[in-house]
Amino acid sequence: MAVVAADLPGLDASSITRLLRGDVRTVAVGDEGMTSLGRIGITEVVGAEAVDDLVEVVRRAASRELVEDPVAGPDAVTYDAADDEPGRTVVVWGPTGAPGRTTVAIGLAAELARRHGTAGGARVVLADLDPYGGAVAQTLGVLDEVSGLLAAARLGNAGELDARRFAACRRVVAGMEVLTGLPRADRWVEVREAITTDLLGLAAARGDVVVDTGFCLEDDDGWGRGAGRNRMTLEALQAADDVVVVGSADPVGLSRLARALVELGDVVPGVAPWVVVNRMRDRLGWSEHDITGMVEGFTRPLGVAFLPDDQAACDRAAVGGKTLVEVGESALGQAMCALAERVVPAPARPLAGRRAGGRRQLLKRSQRPA
Repeated sequence: MAVVAADLPGLDASSITRLLRGDVRTVAVGDEGMTSLGRIGITEVVGAEAVDDLVEVVRRAASRELVEDPVAGPDAVTYDAADDEPGRTVVVWGPTGAPGRTTVAIGLAAELARRHGTAGGARVVLADLDPYGGAVAQTLGVLDEVSGLLAAARLGNAGELDARRFAACRRVVAGMEVLTGLPRADRWVEVREAITTDLLGLAAARGDVVVDTGFCLEDDDGWGRGAGRNRMTLEALQAADDVVVVGSADPVGLSRLARALVELGDVVPGVAPWVVVNRMRDRLGWSEHDITGMVEGFTRPLGVAFLPDDQAACDRAAVGGKTLVEVGESALGQAMCALAERVVPAPARPLAGRRAGGRRQLLKRSQRPA
């Protein structure tokens, strides 16, 4: 633990990140606001008038912030040799406003897992890389208190992340290998720059990868604020073989989707995304043809897909902590199956051109000796 003055010169996100890489947590003492200190990764602040409580605050912070090692259990991932060819990395992204990124990411991963399970093929890794706090674990009813992402990040910080140790950071859920996300949004600072690239390279060695990301594409580094909170999302998009952009079908959602497509094109020049319009319903007053025309006015998508507003199926899955595959037939489940077939057809498309070479090089960099 490090106890510092809240107004210490040089106290910024970069210095806090360096401490976190050494498994050192920080408590600030002073009258600086929690909001400003929280932005750089300090979650415990003791006011000058409450300095008598410092020992208890330090003890509480030390016990709460500790990243535990993953514990082997019946749902642990079994390590074995990587496949000769890496799988496809599908990154699910979308604008703010909860358009359904996590629902689509889990749905795609579950469909791919069902396909691979039936064919006896490669595995599917579902990675929660949302820097604003992951929801995959809660959605799937995973009660493990150990964050797979933070455990992997700690190994990466120590230079010890390899395929065998990364396998211990994942859990098997509904046929998928799940890397659970951040337990709290303020812990994004513990995931250093470039760790996302390493994780996705190792994951692709197992098979297809589906990534749930955050909404924001702002590069914090460009504003001189130290370690960028959105680097996980940006690095995932750069490493993607396929990008799935999710928007909702209502007026506000479509407006946000249009702006998001423009922003994505600026961040990843030349990207041709799959566009998924979620919660589509007739009573909105516009057709799929109308929305497709709007989308094509902002980007050149590989395709535009529509998911029905099937709240009943979502509720059944949420209440039971299950995937759409597990809760039985539904309109949403059928649409998700069709979407998975379009994005990653069976058998999986071969990687080609510059993207394929880049992916293979990424895989080789990530396969470090145990």
